[in-house]
Amino acid sequence: MKRLILAAALAASLNAYAAEKLAVTVQHDLSIARPSETISIPWRDVNAALPGALIQKIAVKDAKGRVLPFQVTNVAPLAKDPKNEGIAYGELLFQHSFAPGEKSASFTVEKIDTVAPVFPTKAYARYVQERLDDFAWENDKVAHRTYGPALAAPAPPGVTKEVLVTSGLDLWFKRVPYPIVDRWYNKGHDHYHTDQGEGMDMYQVGKSRGAGGTGVWDGKQLYTSVNYASWKVLANGPVRAVFELHYAAWDAAGKPVSEIKRFTVDAGHYLDRIDSTFQYEGNEPITVAVGLNKNPSDKGQDPVITVKREGPVLLQWIEQKTNGAMGIAVVLPGAEGFTQDNLNELILAKASSGKPVRYYAGGAWSRAGEITSLAQWQRLAQDTAARAANPVRVTLARKQ
Repeated sequence: MKRLILAAALAASLNAYAAEKLAVTVQHDLSIARPSETISIPWRDVNAALPGALIQKIAVKDAKGRVLPFQVTNVAPLAKDPKNEGIAYGELLFQHSFAPGEKSASFTVEKIDTVAPVFPTKAYARYVQERLDDFAWENDKVAHRTYGPALAAPAPPGVTKEVLVTSGLDLWFKRVPYPIVDRWYNKGHDHYHTDQGEGMDMYQVGKSRGAGGTGVWDGKQLYTSVNYASWKVLANGPVRAVFELHYAAWDAAGKPVSEIKRFTVDAGHYLDRIDSTFQYEGNEPITVAVGLNKNPSDKGQDPVITVKREGPVLLQWIEQKTNGAMGIAVVLPGAEGFTQDNLNELILAKASSGKPVRYYAGGAWSRAGEITSLAQWQRLAQDTAARAANPVRVTLARKQ
């Protein structure tokens, strides 16, 4: 009898341990590779399978048992959590690179006794007060910045300062996978405009849309906002950074329009996901445009610029005299055509007040060594469009 009781207790113990795992299956229908696919699981589902789980006491493992970097977003940092349910948490994020033809992958989320390691940050965003209200962001592939109120403000009497009024998006091209935003701001303006081994800021924005800025198109003219008015960081690495930029209302052919842009910056991606929500009075849709600067190279580079317009993709491949080649692209699902003005190549779509328009924007540099030809850049943009139209499917099960 004692042996039976002991065996039953051992079985119950083993079953309890086995239930401390969440099995995750991720599937998709494309035959292309999907590098750095970000997999998202609501934390409420993790807690349901692993009651009392803590972000510092879990591990995410692939089918071979390898521990993967992960992130848990924080949606309510002031929330009290007396039942240890992770009320403040939003999503569990981790990544997998699907090889061509690989359409399914399996993972486990497990409770562990030790403290989970701190993973290297590959996605990062911050407000840069020390550089006239810049807002900067990056991942392991490319960096960006855009411009705030202090840069737009006139210089006080007797003070010399840069003045630029624009809501265009800038690009900083990297040759290294580690974070460089803080390092480059620390080096200063004259240094990050030359390549000293980590990359350089060689992209010109000015009054243009830069690399993926937006505006309202009335059929003849583009109406744009000025520098962002406020910002909010929602998540900050190691896998994903999320932030919002708010743009005050501007006149769009007699209609006041405001905008909130939400950026989702994932490790391993050349193009960021951007959700632009326009607000205005009335129910009629408006036409919005996403733009690329027609002339983004530094002076003296004598660029040869190739522009491709196909379906949801607007891209440039820019061969420069001494600074290598750069690819810039916008992918706009649901695009309804293309146009241009004096400054910008434009791709168009309809938008309704309060409903986000999703698109993808970014760039790559030949000297980083991964994207070195127009054909490669076209393939990446088209694959981005295909991935956006065919998201992965995530299935969860308690593992016994």
